[in-house]
Amino acid sequence: MRNSQIYSLTLVAIFAALTAIGAFIKIPLPIVPFTLQIVIVFLAGSILGSKRGLQSQLVYILVGLAGLPVFTKGGGLTYVLQPTFGYLAGFALGAFVIGYIIERGGEEPSRLRFVMANLAGTFVIYAIGAPYVYLALNFWLDMPTSASTVFVTAFLSTVGVDIVLAMVTGLFARRIYFILNKRLINVLEATK
Repeated sequence: MRNSQIYSLTLVAIFAALTAIGAFIKIPLPIVPFTLQIVIVFLAGSILGSKRGLQSQLVYILVGLAGLPVFTKGGGLTYVLQPTFGYLAGFALGAFVIGYIIERGGEEPSRLRFVMANLAGTFVIYAIGAPYVYLALNFWLDMPTSASTVFVTAFLSTVGVDIVLAMVTGLFARRIYFILNKRLINVLEATK
């Protein structure tokens, strides 16, 4: 295995682990707790790019579904029945979208591009997560809940903070992006 592949796999594993850690830094709210996982998703997409960002979140999800208690309420295959599982699926696609947008920014993407990418990722996460909460509560958990209640608890209660986090993370993720890309270039040159 080449050094660049080892470096890439290491970053994917680190971001999967950071996402797991972020699950336990939380503020309990009804139905959907607020966690710092979304910041890690922003960073994964921003720093690792679309492919590795997606991979880091898929590794996190697969480790949790395999039974390790890395999700906010444990782990295991039955976690797909939890109302918040849709947000986890949104993390994977959100990280991909963030990375994709930044990759289209040329060799030196602007701060604005990082912020806009994170905001787009936030939209993707909520577009998958909030409807999943509604479906889980009303269909397989047999907890009839109105769409307006789900809108308040699964969207309004946390989206404002997540938008601020998307903007702040976008501003400092750009610097980390350039540091890690310089490191990767050094690794690649050392293998020649």
